[in-house]
Amino acid sequence: MENNQEKNRLKFFPVMMYAIVMGLSGLTITYQKAAVWLGFPAFLGEIFMVLTTAVFVVVSLVYLKKFFTYKMAVANEFSHPVRINFFAAISISMLMLAIIYKENFPTVSAIFWYPGTFLHFYLTMHTIAFWINKNQQLDHSNPAWFIPIVGNVLVPVAGVGFVDTGLLLYFFSVGMFFWIILFAVLLNRIIFHHQLAIKFMPTLFILIAPPAVGFIAYFKMFGVIDTFALFLFNLALFFTLLVLFMYKNFIRIKFFISWWAFVFPIAAMAISSMLMYHERGSPFLQLLSYVMLGATTIIVAIVAYQTILHMKKGEICIQE
Repeated sequence: MENNQEKNRLKFFPVMMYAIVMGLSGLTITYQKAAVWLGFPAFLGEIFMVLTTAVFVVVSLVYLKKFFTYKMAVANEFSHPVRINFFAAISISMLMLAIIYKENFPTVSAIFWYPGTFLHFYLTMHTIAFWINKNQQLDHSNPAWFIPIVGNVLVPVAGVGFVDTGLLLYFFSVGMFFWIILFAVLLNRIIFHHQLAIKFMPTLFILIAPPAVGFIAYFKMFGVIDTFALFLFNLALFFTLLVLFMYKNFIRIKFFISWWAFVFPIAAMAISSMLMYHERGSPFLQLLSYVMLGATTIIVAIVAYQTILHMKKGEICIQE
């Protein structure tokens, strides 16, 4: 009986578990930058680096075991109109690990960046082709659609120094273009059609990610805070304030693994704030940096606690 339970848990182990790696990666990079720009102890970033890498390895090994044991279950996820978007979380996790290791371990960073970039290129093409070839219902659209798009904007963040800026601009351009397109689609769905399912409400935080990550990528490539960079940063700040204004939508919802969608965008905004503070030195930006760092830490603590709690209860790797 217990053996069957373990098999079922493996069969229903969701690809969304990579969102945990994305969230922890965001926290790690946040503390790495806080050590450089805010004077935080460097060992905190090092601890989170080891933890994030370990979680990535464990999730990857379990999902590989699922792939070889239950290939049809993986194929079903890969053809699901919602879950297909979360496969990009695999390559995004690799790209974020490349960012984590870039400063101190460039060789390790390259080991993650090159396959992560190739994989994300394929997943972006496959996902967009899937959207075009399969008639998508408007009700299936949700902020998780941004996941394959945001990954393109992440490529330049760690890619500077690995390849020519022209190639990095390709990924940046694709990410920015489809962010605008998908945002229009999503806004149309939310305002004029059915509301998001409760379990996807946390994914509204993903609206913060494209402009926040876009701002970081733009600065990495060109090293300037110009009008376009400020445009991206201010949009990221607007979406951060918007989800804060809508806090009542989030405080009483039931736990889902999609709660990890809270973390990555908030971390991206924290890093953007610290970068702006480092470049401009404004007291407001300093305060914003501390607030976003605190928010990222608190959200990770809450979501991690809920994840562990529901894992112990066996309420995550189950059929939905």
